[in-house]
Amino acid sequence: MRTLKRCLFITLASLLLSGCDFILFNPKGQVGIEERNLIILATALMLIVVVPVIVMMFWFAYRYRASNENADYAPDWASSHKIEAVVWGVPLVIIIILGVVTWETTHRLDPYRSLDSDVPPLNVQVVATDWKWVFIYPDLGIATVNELALPVHTPVSFTVTSDAAMTSFFIPALGGQIYAMAGMQTKLHLIANETGKFPGIAANYNGPGFSDMQFNTLSTTPAEFEAWVNTVKSAPQTLDAKTYAELAKPTLGHQVTYYASVHDGLFQAIVDKYEGMNKARRTTASETGNPAQNRMAEER
Repeated sequence: MRTLKRCLFITLASLLLSGCDFILFNPKGQVGIEERNLIILATALMLIVVVPVIVMMFWFAYRYRASNENADYAPDWASSHKIEAVVWGVPLVIIIILGVVTWETTHRLDPYRSLDSDVPPLNVQVVATDWKWVFIYPDLGIATVNELALPVHTPVSFTVTSDAAMTSFFIPALGGQIYAMAGMQTKLHLIANETGKFPGIAANYNGPGFSDMQFNTLSTTPAEFEAWVNTVKSAPQTLDAKTYAELAKPTLGHQVTYYASVHDGLFQAIVDKYEGMNKARRTTASETGNPAQNRMAEER
């Protein structure tokens, strides 16, 4: 009866977990794959110590139980050089291997480091607001809200900031995450190896709209990406300082929105709202003749 219950429990658990997608272990991008491999390698190396320790714990408890009169009794035993060598040597070797592999991998996967590719990178500026994501394509002159598109096999260079509370920009399928902070610009480089739709999230709690602060990442063929760009360019809205001021107001479950054009310097003006609060910085912004920065300065 007990065996039957265990089988039923395992079957039920398997059915419940069958719909789960462990995306971190099924990545769709080069960075995500290398990060997954590092996690698996580190876990496997640590299990070399963990598994024998757990097994021996139960074996010792059974072997030297009070009722076992056949167990060896050695009250004068003090130490063993062989045991000491294993106890200290194996973890030392594992730590050295982990240290070398982790150092090399983390430097190679530095989010600020450009990815090696023959294809020119796509530049995307990311702004985290309450509670939505704004994506600006400076080279294409377009912007979107809560939808990010990128061509497959093309490196993407993200520049990330926040116009609200600090949060974290994360696309689990592609790997890596980077914090979005007001008045600061962080960098992240990713690439998609497959086409598809991958969810993006805010990975750091930032208020009541946190759970709805999600977006879709569309990894497309170059032709599909070109068609998507043309669709965005046909939108009626323009993202300027006035439009952005309304967009930045807190909302929940904001719908996907396209902007056919973006005023130059809008992203930098958003950053300067926080790190350029002094008069000299505002004066410099006015001298540049940048309409977005000037509007931001007037609102302050």
